[in-house]
Amino acid sequence: MDLKLHTRSAWIKAKADELGFMDCGIAKAEFLAEEADFLEDWLRLEKQGSMDYMANHFDLRTDPTKLVPGAKSVIVLTMNYFPSAQQRSDAPKLSKYAYGKDYHKVIKKRLKSFLGALNEQFGEVYGRGFVDSAPVMEKAWARRSGVGWMGKHTNVLSKKVGSFFFLAVLVVDIPLAYDEPTTDHCGSCTACIDACPTNAIEEPYKLDASKCISYYTIELKATDLPSEMKERFERWMFGCDICQDVCPWNRFSKPHQVDAFEPKDGLLELSEEEWRELTKEQFDELFAGSAVKRTKYKGLMRNIRFVGLD
Repeated sequence: MDLKLHTRSAWIKAKADELGFMDCGIAKAEFLAEEADFLEDWLRLEKQGSMDYMANHFDLRTDPTKLVPGAKSVIVLTMNYFPSAQQRSDAPKLSKYAYGKDYHKVIKKRLKSFLGALNEQFGEVYGRGFVDSAPVMEKAWARRSGVGWMGKHTNVLSKKVGSFFFLAVLVVDIPLAYDEPTTDHCGSCTACIDACPTNAIEEPYKLDASKCISYYTIELKATDLPSEMKERFERWMFGCDICQDVCPWNRFSKPHQVDAFEPKDGLLELSEEEWRELTKEQFDELFAGSAVKRTKYKGLMRNIRFVGLD
């Protein structure tokens, strides 16, 4: 046992807690051979739909040492976003992760502080922080670092808190003590597969993203959504939480303590009629600094009309 490396890792985990991260695991930075084969097959079968960016930078996506020259370690961090309250039942549905401010901005700010703290504590440390916006396979690193396992719905799961959390990684050029990978605890459960209304989870651990409601409502830029899907959306207008909501492990979810993820006043109380009559000005005010901006006003209204009761 290298006490220096363990001391470093212990300090990093304590700092992660201090900065408001829920969990922290550490893995060795290396080529993801198994995951590279899976990704190559997934792309070949065009399961990414119109998300062409998923095929970009394959070598960087599967090898952090090419993304961050000299990389030795991947620090994986999680941040809880499970809300204490949810929307009224008659409203079109918004994914819980989008209730508050855009997580990219919130977490990137903390990663910058983290990197600064690493340099102060250990001398010059070269590293980069990533939050779901770069060619990084966060889910693979979450498993390798012991943070969680990838469930049959392909979201990362933790026995302690379920799956309602964001993932972020810091790739750094210092060696650390590495955690053991997490084992799978889905067992024979197929709740997520059975509940998916669009059959996007084709088989355990394999998601056809081009069939996912989140893909349709966020990524797909077409003027109209496919009419054959109209009865399957279960009123989701931005994202979808079905596979997470039915997962037994999410009985352990606890409300987050992150002010930035709190919803804007009145958001959860909006009725179906108020959503349908939402103006561009109201959209801009309601979703200033929000991930919902990704779909733009035009896209959100397209979705609201599509899942309407008429």
